[in-house]
Amino acid sequence: MRTLKLTMGDVVLTVRLLDTPTADALYDAAPFSAIAQTWGDEVYFDTPVTCDMEVDARDVLQPGEMGFWLVGSAIAIPYGPTPVSVGDELRLASEANIWGHCDEDVRNCARVSPGDDIMVERADG
Repeated sequence: MRTLKLTMGDVVLTVRLLDTPTADALYDAAPFSAIAQTWGDEVYFDTPVTCDMEVDARDVLQPGEMGFWLVGSAIAIPYGPTPVSVGDELRLASEANIWGHCDEDVRNCARVSPGDDIMVERADG
C-alpha cells in the first residue's frame, strides 16, 4: 500500500493513498516541502501538483480524509470547523479531490501554525 508521511513540526501524519489520479500525482511528486497556512480548523499548503476535478470531489470531508484543493493546488487537512462550516462539519472553501486517509488523529493539526515548515515524503520505502 502506498503511503505518504506529512511532517509538520511535531505533528506527523501517515496517509494511505487511494487509487486516484490525484494520489498518483502527489506520490510521484514526493518528496517536496511547503509552508503551512491555516483557515479556521484547517491546515493547507501548496504542492508542485496540478490536477483535474475528479468525479467524487466534494467540499465536506470526514475526519481523516485528505483533500486536494483544486483552486490552490494545495493539500487541505480539515480537523474542525472552518469559516464556511455549518455546525461542526469539516467544510473546505470549495470542492476538493479526496486522495487519501489518515489514521492518526487529525485534530493534532491544531498544533500547526502558519509559517511552519512541512515535508511530504514517501513512507512506504
